[in-house]
Amino acid sequence: MKEKTYDLIVIGAGSGGLGAALGMQQLGMDVLLIDRNAKSIGGECLNTGCVPSKALIHLGKQLHQAKLSTALGLEISGKVDIKKIKAYIKGKQDVIKEHENIDYLKEKGLDIALGEASFNSENSVKLNNKIFKGRNIVIATGSSPRIINIPGTDDIPIFTNDSIFEINFIPKNFVFIGAGPVSLELGQAFSRLGSKVYIIDRGEHILKKEDSKISTILKNRLKKEGIQFFFNAEVAKVEGKYAILKKSIGEEESIPVDAIFMGLGRILNFDSLALEKGGIKTEKGKIIINKKLQTTNKRVFVSGDAADNLKFSHAAEMHNMLLINNFISPLKKKLDFKHFPWVTFTDPEVATFGFNENQLKKQNIKYIRLESNFKEDDRAITDDYEYGQLIVFIEKKRFNLGNAKILGGSMIAPNAGEIIQELILANTAGIKLNDFMNKIYPYPTAANIHKSLFRQSLVEQLKPWMKTIIKKWYRFKT
Repeated sequence: MKEKTYDLIVIGAGSGGLGAALGMQQLGMDVLLIDRNAKSIGGECLNTGCVPSKALIHLGKQLHQAKLSTALGLEISGKVDIKKIKAYIKGKQDVIKEHENIDYLKEKGLDIALGEASFNSENSVKLNNKIFKGRNIVIATGSSPRIINIPGTDDIPIFTNDSIFEINFIPKNFVFIGAGPVSLELGQAFSRLGSKVYIIDRGEHILKKEDSKISTILKNRLKKEGIQFFFNAEVAKVEGKYAILKKSIGEEESIPVDAIFMGLGRILNFDSLALEKGGIKTEKGKIIINKKLQTTNKRVFVSGDAADNLKFSHAAEMHNMLLINNFISPLKKKLDFKHFPWVTFTDPEVATFGFNENQLKKQNIKYIRLESNFKEDDRAITDDYEYGQLIVFIEKKRFNLGNAKILGGSMIAPNAGEIIQELILANTAGIKLNDFMNKIYPYPTAANIHKSLFRQSLVEQLKPWMKTIIKKWYRFKT
């Protein structure tokens, strides 16, 4: 068996692996990128996650807007063609695959190997009966959807995000198990395509990581579109064309079902990697890593879902920025999520960043909670989203609130993920509230809601004696 030494070996060509491999290659390193097969290059995000789901959401939104246009006198007819839906999604994937495929990556200077890789030693991997040595190795093998067994589902199609984009029909009654982002995004999309959607969750509300005020607004918007929710419940079994729900209070209820989607989180599987040969320890099914994403083998690191902290494509980007810095710089960085943002791409969107209220309380950080609805925001009024809500946590200042920095926050509104970017930058860069007062927002733009909230907070901070001094100074000067 022939040995070859690389500066870096990356196992997995998804969001975690591609970023690490290309980043190091662009710095002049000799990099080997490994994946199981050519089709899986691009990982879950391109093939079964972010890209196809956002394309589907886009089409669902177009259909929804078309139906709303009937209020203006237009008439809508015809039936949604699932083949055309799938062709659109595939077309968008193909565009992105132009720079996420073997030929493109080889042109960029990467060595590519396909097959099932496993560790051979602490600094080498075995693939197709060949041994490849690396000065460092990155595990970026992603995750898989969790599936549970439900009695009676032999004749009911069951989907996860790995299989949903291969669906060849629009279910009349579509049951979604789990009330997290994936179920809500795809559930709303299929509801808009024509399915009657039921969302079942063992908890008490949707989007458990979000502020309850925000998640309640979203739940009510989805209910308005016809989506039905069942909380404190689970699908106990299926009988014929009915799902039998078992509720925590002991009652049962049946709902019609033609297909089931399982949005129950992700699982990790490292069995094929032979981690023990690489000196890599695990605990409760997870690779043990430190804040530098380093395993118990100092030469081996983890990126993306395999790190099992935040399962987002942009979390993989953050992992790779940290890894590349630590590979080449004497100034090492550690993983820090205090500025981390995410978006749930329902309509309306939910965007969140930085610390939430529970984290602030646990860390004994003094803060002020600022809130604003969109009822008096001119852009929200013209675009019909007065239901929107913005919550921002800022530093607690005894005197000059204008010097306060933004600690975190959340927004629900159409395109919230775009509108909130200004606040994410302020949170990351330490921009203060006074800086928002010095910015002129073109009228009427959606992001002006930020300045409106901060201006009102600064005005409310003024004590009566402060206003008296201001008034006397003004009259004295004039």
